[in-house]
Formats: sequence, structure tokens, C-alpha cells
Amino acid sequence: MTYAIIKVAGKQYRVREGERLLVDRLHQDEGATFAPTVLLVGGDGAAKLDPGDGVVTAKVLGDTKGPKIRIGKYKKRTGYKRHTGFRASLTQIQIESIGAGKPARASSKAKAESVEKTETPEVTTVPAGDLPAGYADMTIADIKAASGDWNASSIAAALAYEQEHGKRKGALAALESALAQHGGES
Repeated sequence: MTYAIIKVAGKQYRVREGERLLVDRLHQDEGATFAPTVLLVGGDGAAKLDPGDGVVTAKVLGDTKGPKIRIGKYKKRTGYKRHTGFRASLTQIQIESIGAGKPARASSKAKAESVEKTETPEVTTVPAGDLPAGYADMTIADIKAASGDWNASSIAAALAYEQEHGKRKGALAALESALAQHGGES
């Protein structure tokens, strides 16, 4: 993963590993590490929106002040002049790592293994012979386009697969309409 888009203190930043950046003041101690919200992980020609498995760790380097901004007000012919200034309170952070896995705890790791064990029998419940080749990798648009050429048993197997695993509304609707067309043609 070469870059990530993260959300810190209500603002979004595009970051790379090892990069330092200034963000709005955080209520973290100097030297503390934290995991900001990851919105997108990208690189190597691929990007994932809302990655559930993307993790970015950042380290707080310290608090600083931003550059001074001078603000002047003036009204002509009245003698009204006001000058004020502003310096933003900022925190400097460094991106330590951009990873593809959540920090695992012992209990969550055991839960993940039990989930994998329970999911494995579900895959074998659908007869593989009736399911069209490469169906698991198809998008909804691919399913809509290809379902017209499938026979009724393949459509029924794909429908059963979707109801057990994906539950994608668009795929379910496309398969049900294709099954209805096959029923009307017979």
C-alpha cells in the first residue's frame, strides 16, 4: 500500500508512510500513537474505498502554533481601524505505517478462526457443477449481462449462492428476472 486517505479531527489528508503533517490540535500526549479513521487505501494501481482491513498508525510528535495571520478592518472617512491576529493551534504527527490488517487481539483472532471454520461448509453446500464458471468474481453488471445465456439450473444455483453468501440486491433481482424469463419461455 503506497498511500492512504485518512480522517483526523474532521479533515481528510492523503498520507504516505514516514510522512509528517500538521493537523488541528489533538488531545493526545507527545509520543502517543493512535489509529486515525481510514477512508481509502491505494497504490499499485488499485484503490479500495472504505477498507475494513486498512490500518494506519500515527505518532504524535508535539504541539505547535501555525503561522500568524494578520486581520485588518478599515472604514474610510470615519477613522475606524482595527488590527487583530490569529495563530492556529496545531499538532504535528508522523505516519508510522500503512498496513492491510487490523491489529489483532487474541480473542478476535479466535473469533476470526471460528468464523472461517463456519463459512467453509457453506461454500460446499452449493453444487459447483451448476454454478456458472467464475461466478464468485462477477460483478452485478456481469451477472445481468451473462444470465440470459445460462440455463435454468445454473440460474437457480447462482440464486441460491447469492441468498447464502452475497445477498446483493441487484444480483438477486437480475437472477430472479432471468429465472422468470426462462420459466415463461418453457
